[in-house]
Amino acid sequence: MKTAFLGLGGMGYGMAANLKAAGSLAAVYNRTGAKAEAFAEEHDVSAVAEPAMAAEQAEVLVLCVSADADVLEMIDALAPALTADHIVIDCSTVASDTAREAARRVNDRGAAFVDAPVSGGTEGAKNATLSIMVGADETVFARVHDVLSAMGSGVTHMGPVGAGQATKAVNQIMVAGINQAVCEAMRFAAAVELPLDKVVDVVGAGAAGNWFVNHRGKTMVADVYEPGFKLKHHHKDLGICLHMAENNGGRLPLAAQTREEYDALMADGHGDEDISALYRRRADLFDR
Repeated sequence: MKTAFLGLGGMGYGMAANLKAAGSLAAVYNRTGAKAEAFAEEHDVSAVAEPAMAAEQAEVLVLCVSADADVLEMIDALAPALTADHIVIDCSTVASDTAREAARRVNDRGAAFVDAPVSGGTEGAKNATLSIMVGADETVFARVHDVLSAMGSGVTHMGPVGAGQATKAVNQIMVAGINQAVCEAMRFAAAVELPLDKVVDVVGAGAAGNWFVNHRGKTMVADVYEPGFKLKHHHKDLGICLHMAENNGGRLPLAAQTREEYDALMADGHGDEDISALYRRRADLFDR
């Protein structure tokens, strides 16, 4: 099936390139038109000026934008051009109720909707190794499986629309805790004067090993915070998690604490850095 990609940000650019490599990408759209034009020239596809124009060139329309309001705005821009032949896949991270509302608007036009948030950072987007968590009708999931597989190495159907976003919320809560633990542990390692690169290698290979320490440990201790996963985006995602927890009669203390610390980092101008910039907030744990 021919695809179009809408939203060529840090994640979307690599994801769209992998769809082109798989032979399915026909068109791209980006709010900043120059970025779409540059991608189109590099990858020999069309750059469209309006979202609805993408639906004229492709059956599958993949979105990857920043926030809930952006998703619904994009859906409304696509809606006039949608038919029963179209499937809209949203790879953004939004609340489950936003995914269900997007699905309702798409379904009203006779088209199908898939919520398919991703995890794996810009490296995963570039290398097509993303984990993709899918909420969709099983028949629709089967139709788009090959499209999703072109962008990720782990594609899992989690249930109906909304289930993909709920799974991503679990992921983002866990990322907050891992970020907290790794930053605190590495400040401790520095305080006891261990060779920090070796610490990362050793603990990364043992029971405490995780993606974050293996991919961000050495850069954070060198005070390098290139995204990666922008801190301001995780801040937004944790807001979604807290919203979903409240809707289900619960609370998320660690997620709330992390988001508050991100507030301070963003106020100091670090919002565009990788989430490992939380390491900055741990500098005061030890006197040396």
